[in-house]
Amino acid sequence: MPESSNPASAERMDSRVLSLADHYPVVIIGGGINGCGLFRDLCEQGVDCLLIDKGDFCSGASAASSRLIHGGIKYLETGEFRLVRQSAEERNLLLRNAPHYVQPLETVLPVCSHFGGILASVRRFLGLKAPMADRGSIIIGLGLHLYDFFGRQFQSLPRHRMLSRRKALTLLPQLDPRIRGAGVYYEARIAHAERLAVELLIDGLKANPDSRVLSYVHAAGAGAEGITVTDRMGSGRKTVSAAHIVNAGGAWIDQINRSLGLSTTHMGGTKGSHLIVRQDELYTALAGRMIYFGSADGRVNLIYPFMGNVLIGSTDIPESDIDGASCSAGERDYMIGAMREIFPSIVIHTDQIRMTCCGVRPLPAGDLTDPGAISRDHSIAVDTIPGTDTEVLSLIGGKWTTFRGFAEEVADRLLSKMAKPRLRGTQDLAIGGGAGFPRDDQARVRFVTCLAAKTPLSEVRAAVLLSRYGTRAEMFGSSLRSDEHLLISCPSYSVEEIRWICCHEHVVRLTDIVFRRTSIALSGDLTDAVITEVAQIVGNEKGWDAAVMGEEIASTRRAALQQGIRLG
Repeated sequence: MPESSNPASAERMDSRVLSLADHYPVVIIGGGINGCGLFRDLCEQGVDCLLIDKGDFCSGASAASSRLIHGGIKYLETGEFRLVRQSAEERNLLLRNAPHYVQPLETVLPVCSHFGGILASVRRFLGLKAPMADRGSIIIGLGLHLYDFFGRQFQSLPRHRMLSRRKALTLLPQLDPRIRGAGVYYEARIAHAERLAVELLIDGLKANPDSRVLSYVHAAGAGAEGITVTDRMGSGRKTVSAAHIVNAGGAWIDQINRSLGLSTTHMGGTKGSHLIVRQDELYTALAGRMIYFGSADGRVNLIYPFMGNVLIGSTDIPESDIDGASCSAGERDYMIGAMREIFPSIVIHTDQIRMTCCGVRPLPAGDLTDPGAISRDHSIAVDTIPGTDTEVLSLIGGKWTTFRGFAEEVADRLLSKMAKPRLRGTQDLAIGGGAGFPRDDQARVRFVTCLAAKTPLSEVRAAVLLSRYGTRAEMFGSSLRSDEHLLISCPSYSVEEIRWICCHEHVVRLTDIVFRRTSIALSGDLTDAVITEVAQIVGNEKGWDAAVMGEEIASTRRAALQQGIRLG
């Protein structure tokens, strides 16, 4: 979601860049999930890092994913067993390390035949092209057995089961009655992906306070003296030297490399769009489950409950305009049509679409005539800045589920170059509010009761904050000196909560709050009144004058309209 810079704030923002140290052992360019994961890992090893992003953290493709933490069962079709195994293991680890945001999701795979897809599966497994318009019960059953096998390490989810047609329709009565049965297995969903990324940065800074993270700062060039970084919110500019540079810019990797003096063609991203829909009949029909299904064109699509709404996705279209990518009317029609294939009696009207999400996947250059066949695995490309011996490691591919493992691979490579030992592993390292998170209902009740007893919070609000921030809710609760004042336009949040986020979570712009640090936009609750009320709170905390306030409100409205949000 591109956002314009704000010249009115130039004088106020200069100190952000000018206060940087002259040298950092590692500079990471890009604050998506790969960059945030690597930052935390290196900070845990005592390495001073600088992470910069030209926008807000996790505001690109990382904020436009399907919001699933999954093993990638569809990758079995192309024989990517290593990726499936790693994804399933990392999914299980995230269920342990980030239980405040990552929860199990029962998933249903409808089956429309018994023998469909066998020949096509064999051809795809051998690396040959073949349409996959039908996945029968034999293929689905075999795939789920393999899936259970690859996910046995750190296993925390039930094994799959196959259902007959009668049992499948009993479970989900509004499914297409022509189905022959269904496979049922478990994945995981991430309730608020953007917050998890920010918590990785907060954890990293706690582990190593000499590291820095800056949003709305971009690399404007590189040479023998280092990288020149420029503040997009003002006129601050500084050259910082680095022993090692990591390009974690996702789909923007080649653009960033050009700014560093490198000519690369590593990337070949595709656009993926999702819809967030408020449709009560569809929400009820899902009964808390995800439907993961192959549509008539052979693509795999998904539908599941999300923040009181329904998330539908996704498309896979070659896209060259990375900054201008948006969900088109054709994509909206496609996703609604795919939904009708599996729930033929349910109708979605245009005014029920609360928001569209669109991002360009950071995929390696490949055959864009068949985007679905491009590997979702990750890799590292190595280039050297001209006239220097400084290497740039470009992090290609990857996905939310495997970010920790990818970060570990890159960190180990850098530690080896620096002749530094790994001080701490991240396999069992809790993330943010996942540390000490109560694991069962009784433990959660005790946490909520205790939090309410020692703060001005009611038990109802304490429970909301536990689900929203995990055990970091204690930090917010302890900062309160009196009762909260709920927002008039959005009473699920309070004035004090918005202020606390501003002070503790690297907020620079109004869009950071309404689109990423809170669930206001994602839950379909963003209105003009909310924008104005939240802007006043953020502006008071940030010291915005009238000109800055007006630009921030206007920029947030533009961003909302770009994402298909109707501001009432």
